[in-house]
Amino acid sequence: MIALRTLFCAAVLGLSACASVVVPQSGSAGAGETMTPVPEIVIYHLEGRRSERLVWLMEELGLPYRLEFKRGDLAGSMASIRAVNPGMPVAPTVAYGDQILVESGAIIEMILARHGGGRLAPPVASRDYPYHLLWMHYSEGSLASRAIADYRVWMIQPPSARSPLVDSEAVVQFAEDFLAQHPYFGGSAFSAADIMMLFPLNFATQLNIVDREQFPRIAEWRARIEARPAYQRMLSKARPDGMVGSLTPLPRHAPSGPRPVPPAARP
Repeated sequence: MIALRTLFCAAVLGLSACASVVVPQSGSAGAGETMTPVPEIVIYHLEGRRSERLVWLMEELGLPYRLEFKRGDLAGSMASIRAVNPGMPVAPTVAYGDQILVESGAIIEMILARHGGGRLAPPVASRDYPYHLLWMHYSEGSLASRAIADYRVWMIQPPSARSPLVDSEAVVQFAEDFLAQHPYFGGSAFSAADIMMLFPLNFATQLNIVDREQFPRIAEWRARIEARPAYQRMLSKARPDGMVGSLTPLPRHAPSGPRPVPPAARP
């Protein structure tokens, strides 16, 4: 589906921010499908952060939205977010009609349920649906949480050995092993689970939390999904100048190899 796009600059709560409205052509729903009317959706964004997921989703679906951020100015963008969501100023913050929402995974699931028309998620009764739902939640619950925790600790004290517990290499290897059997995290077809998984896998591999050379299937998957037209449109709108405010890669990650057996598990 080809969308008509209008770019404009708007002043939001006294702060100048670049905004993008996407106006889709009619007929985005499948034949015979009825979808909930789309309210005004405003995505408050930080460049290179999780809010990119929502922009990518909307581009894949061809739904109308407005993107608010101060280009190249993370502090300015955060000020816009605090103005509309002072109690939980995080990206993404999404204005959905008169509601203010956070948590990218929950927002994606809500938009798909109300406005997706069966797109970007396998049928509930299909074999792929449990995989899709698993990776929708694994992306933050297991992968991002572990990788971020290891990054923070290892930035202070680089590791000399793998942890006997589940570590970053283990949570990334689990994803690598799945891709050995399936082309996408949604199973046989691209789904919103792939949108969710890209951020934490990029975080883990690009910041040297794990050795990216150990995960060729993830690299191949990444190349395929980043070539999607909707992803490229997202980049042009949500990251027009490339990554802003990148974190410093770790000086070294934990050495590869088997994890030591925890004492409680030894015979």
